[in-house]
Amino acid sequence: MLPGARALRAAGLLRPPGAVPRTGAALWARRGPGQRPVWRGFALPAGPDLRHFLRAAAAGQPGPPPELPPEPGSTPGAPKVYLETYGCQMNVSDTEIVWAILQKNGYARTKELEEADVVLLVTCSVREKAEQAVWSRLRHLRALKARRPRARAVLRVGILGCMAERLKEEILHREKLVDVVAGPDAYRDLPRLLAVAESGQQAANVLLSLDETYADILPVQTSAGGTTAFVSIMRGCDNMCSYCIVPFTRGRERSRPIASILQEVRMLSDQGVKEVTLLGQNVNSFRDLSEVQFQSVAAPGLSRGFRTVYKARQGGLRFSHLLDQVSRIDPEMRIRFTSPHPKDFPDEVLQLIQERHNICKHLHLPAQSGSTRVLEAMRRGYTREAYLELVHHVRDSIPGVSLSSDFIAGFCGETEEDHLQTVSLLREVRYNIGFLFAYSMRQKTRAHHRLQDDVPAEEKKRRLEQLIATFREEAARANAELVGQAQLVLVEGPSKRSASELCGRNDGNIKVIFPDTELEDAAEHRAPGRAQPGDYVMVKVTSGSSQTLRGVPLCRTTLSRAAASH
Repeated sequence: MLPGARALRAAGLLRPPGAVPRTGAALWARRGPGQRPVWRGFALPAGPDLRHFLRAAAAGQPGPPPELPPEPGSTPGAPKVYLETYGCQMNVSDTEIVWAILQKNGYARTKELEEADVVLLVTCSVREKAEQAVWSRLRHLRALKARRPRARAVLRVGILGCMAERLKEEILHREKLVDVVAGPDAYRDLPRLLAVAESGQQAANVLLSLDETYADILPVQTSAGGTTAFVSIMRGCDNMCSYCIVPFTRGRERSRPIASILQEVRMLSDQGVKEVTLLGQNVNSFRDLSEVQFQSVAAPGLSRGFRTVYKARQGGLRFSHLLDQVSRIDPEMRIRFTSPHPKDFPDEVLQLIQERHNICKHLHLPAQSGSTRVLEAMRRGYTREAYLELVHHVRDSIPGVSLSSDFIAGFCGETEEDHLQTVSLLREVRYNIGFLFAYSMRQKTRAHHRLQDDVPAEEKKRRLEQLIATFREEAARANAELVGQAQLVLVEGPSKRSASELCGRNDGNIKVIFPDTELEDAAEHRAPGRAQPGDYVMVKVTSGSSQTLRGVPLCRTTLSRAAASH
């Protein structure tokens, strides 16, 4: 059993494989003012109350909520839900799943907080700062709830996602205005939880699952005005890095069937989406076990010099097969993926990236530290030397590849020498994109139980500032090397700083800004005109900073034509 899974099961937070998701999930109920919440185990409340069924009847459906999703706002009097997302891209994907479920159950969505009947916050627990943002938002919502006119229905507030999983009891006790708490594996239960909340009770479902992937739920929202979209391919993580809360808030690793992923990507292609990012906590360890004939396939080897804390499992279609199939769906759709673990980069994945013109030549290689000693304490499964060997191999396999990474400043026991080794790694690799943070101790993690958070806050801040300065210096040098080159940019929309400029990203996922002017069409299929979101534009780079490239547009083109011309 995965380390930690036994403890989760003993705590009643883990469903066994194949178990049918229970609508009678763990529930907290608050009966009245001043009374303590009562743990109800798996006992079901009476279920949706009369108002729930009256809404369904108003939509022309007797009894339970309708199975087919209505158009947003099409049901007269439908309760309006306001969704707010914190944290990573996975939470953006979760927000889309939540909305798909609620839309099917008769809710309408609003972008105006004051109009909402229900406010749901999809939260993050990876760092303390992310949680503090949610606590602050709850104080604002308490004031909004207090000044709500008595003639209107009571505003219902829900906390979803990782913070709900990690702090369920504290949220219910500390924030009396929170009506619903739902963990990442309990989104299907939201209609019932909200129905319970309408009766004045608090309701929570924080059971983790061994098999929930929401494979049958097609998200109904995309980002960047319909130009790009996130597709979740797996959930959970088995790596158990000592600093990371994810295995405890999202459970153990499980993958969606490839057929359901391909169906979603085809749907997005039909809708005109031009870029899809495959999402997961550890995407390149993807393993589809849904088809019996592939359950005995041998597991691919790890990257040279890497190891895991868990036993590699046999069977299943792997990430290279998925990447191959996804890239064949639409030659005009870019494919990205995040976030991988450096241990899972077999040569067939690197070869696919190099060969396919629509798989972006950008890889995220989270290092976390440049010190072998700290990497060992983090349980990352590699040394500094093994990581650098992988970087060189990647650059040899994919010429011109763009690299990004994650780093943690001030992890438990990190010395000044360890810190300087991280600084030197940033200089040696010269990443194009970086995500750098000060260490934040998380309860339940191995570091919380076994290590001491002994680097003072001020020292963490100093080290982080030095890492950021080093990254920016090196990224500016790396991006300056692109000056004079033509880069293919997928237009996302107007620049935030100027309505006369457009913004998009190149193949390496670097932001590119250029003037919004009349452009010729390289394929001569369209008359000259201004580029629109979703167009590919060839841009000659004129300058570069640590985060942005600027250039002059040359022409509109297509992904296939641009690849052929190179």
